[in-house]
Amino acid sequence: MAPSTVDHLWERHILDSAQLCVLSPRTDGLWLDIGSGAGLPGLVCALVAQDIRPETQFALVESDRRKCAFLSTCVREFGLTAKIHTARIEELPSQSATVVSARALAPLTRLIALAQPHALPGATFLFPKGARYMSEIAEAQASWRFTATAHPSITDPAARILECQLAARV
Repeated sequence: MAPSTVDHLWERHILDSAQLCVLSPRTDGLWLDIGSGAGLPGLVCALVAQDIRPETQFALVESDRRKCAFLSTCVREFGLTAKIHTARIEELPSQSATVVSARALAPLTRLIALAQPHALPGATFLFPKGARYMSEIAEAQASWRFTATAHPSITDPAARILECQLAARV
């Protein structure tokens, strides 16, 4: 979260993250958030799901130990059952996730490569993207076969939430 966006914390970060819960499938499986940083969107979605989808399990992956300490404190203070992994996603064994999310981590081609080893067949990938989302889809299709539905963001008219299902590497 950039200091310049603090004045718009609710709409720019919290609401922007929470909208992923509406798009996610109902699941009692694992929701894996990669590059969790300060908990966007993973921690926010875990908080929302606590009331509307308590059966969903959450795991947040972040390589920065200080950020993981913050995430662990939030999980404890909010009474969540989310697991925090202090590691790079590339170093973790497969997580068998039914939902994988990431916000502001990497271009779509890289996100799919990072998420794919941790996703069950038929998993849903949820990636908030900015105005360049169409070019990111086109670039990713050079390496991956997948479907992508671009849902309008409720916080930014130019942004989209990409809901992807992966078929295979090209």
